[in-house]
This record gives sequence, C-alpha cells and structure tokens, in this order.
Amino acid sequence: MNQTQIREFFEILRAANPSPQTELEYASVFELLAAVLLSAQATDVGVNKATRRLFVVANTPQKILELGEERLAEYIKTIGLYKTKAKNLHATCRILVEQYGGAVPQSREALESLPGVGRKTANVVLNVAFGEATMAVDTHIFRVGNRTGLAPGKNVLEVEQQLLARVPPEFLVDAHHWLILHGRYVCQARRPLCERCAVVAQCDSAPMAAAR
Repeated sequence: MNQTQIREFFEILRAANPSPQTELEYASVFELLAAVLLSAQATDVGVNKATRRLFVVANTPQKILELGEERLAEYIKTIGLYKTKAKNLHATCRILVEQYGGAVPQSREALESLPGVGRKTANVVLNVAFGEATMAVDTHIFRVGNRTGLAPGKNVLEVEQQLLARVPPEFLVDAHHWLILHGRYVCQARRPLCERCAVVAQCDSAPMAAAR
C-alpha cells in the first residue's frame, strides 16, 4: 500500500465514521483505564457486562480499594483471568491513591508502571482519554496492518511503529479506532468480508479478493 492509497484508505474510513469511539463503556478516565485493563483476552461486550455492575458500586480507585480484592473479583468473574485482573486492578488503585491522589497519570512511563498495564493499555488511555496520537495495536490492528499492507510487521511493536510512520498526521488520533472496527466487523480473521469492504481497492489483498 503506497502513501496515496493510505490517504484514500483513511479518507474513506473517516467519511463512513467521522467520530469513531471505543466500544468500551466508561464515564471517567479511571473507568476507561479499568475497562481496558480488564479487556485483555476478553471482548468489549464481556467487559461492559461486568463493569456495568462494578462501576455502580465502585468507580474510583478509593472505592475499589474499599471494596477489596475478593469482592472485586466477584464483580468481574465473568471475564477471563478475572482473579489476576482483580489483583492487578486492586494494586493499581492503591498506587493511584497513594502516589497520584486518585488521578490517572498522563505519562506513558507512569501508566506502564501500574500492575496489569502494558504498552497497549497505556496507548489506549493516552489516545482516548488524553487525545494523544498513539497506536494501540491489538490482534485486529495487527491483522489489518499486515493483511492490507498498511503496516506490515512481525510483532505488535513493529506494526505500531509502521503505523505511526505511515499514517498521515491528520488521521493519527482516530486511526486506531477505525482499524479496530474494520478488523472486528469487516477484515475478520477467519474470512475477511471483502465483498462489503469499502477500502478493498486500496488493499494489497485486493487482487485475491477479486478472484474469489
């Protein structure tokens, strides 16, 4: 995919969805951080189901500390790896209260120092909550980046770096939302829905799609 095709690719996605949003439900920066932390190896639908129950009773670091790790685990037990996630979220809340006055820090280094918060989670929080042009590469974006030729890479960091280098600046803030949604609903893992893809003409896999 060349630079002209990349621009066309994002112009088409932007025209179809001018203001893309995460499908995780949240009402504060902390709720976003908690939801993303819980979303590892889980679906947004499953996380939302759990956080709708949790956030009603505990939606701040202090309240989750008061809830306790065991009770927290009960609220999120429908999510995979819930015991580990409860431990990490509870520990993160303690750090937020003791070191940051209950606020979510706005630096990558501080975010990645929190238990259960890796580079992808930090990128989501920096992008969605603070409007930074970061690229949170999940399985969908990794697949789309490689399959389309937009950002080929052997691992998530390579794909992230390729995206940051190749996506025109005007699209960077929203790009990861468009790519996640495209991977989730169109450029799917088992069988990409090329027949309904609006950007198939810009895709390096277009000849294969046309041959179907």
